[in-house]
Amino acid sequence: MAEHAAPAERLPSHTPTCMGCGPDNPHGLGLVVYRSADVVYADVTFDERHIGAPGLAHGGAVAAACDDVLGFTLWIAGTPAVTRALTVEYLQPVPLHQPHRITAHITGREGRALHVAAAGVQEGVTRFTANAVFVVVDTAHFAAHGDISGFGELLEQFSRRGGDQAS
Repeated sequence: MAEHAAPAERLPSHTPTCMGCGPDNPHGLGLVVYRSADVVYADVTFDERHIGAPGLAHGGAVAAACDDVLGFTLWIAGTPAVTRALTVEYLQPVPLHQPHRITAHITGREGRALHVAAAGVQEGVTRFTANAVFVVVDTAHFAAHGDISGFGELLEQFSRRGGDQAS
């Protein structure tokens, strides 16, 4: 898998139990996400937990991986946000047990709407792409839906270290 020009920085998981990147979720995708300049990326290897057709990843598992990696572009934007819309295009079959690199970046911002895009590549072949719109929210959004103890500190760190994109 190709490396990016700027030194990569490993980003913290959304939460320890996040289905995409949480290290404490035994049923999750186990994504480890990195930031290099204005790009975030992660490698994912789908296995039998993610099977759709024989030998291939389920489209929902692919979409979940895309949504999670796209969510890490918020480190670039420097603001918490939530997914408003997600579109995945399945261009080629996505085989199990093969590493796929998902690379994502911000394509634009209009007010509270962040537009982001990603591509999933395996051995030089783009197997899927994704586009999403995220809507900027504040921590009260998360507090209204669950216990954010420990999460608030991450959001503060997130806001301090991000912010490379103009509002």
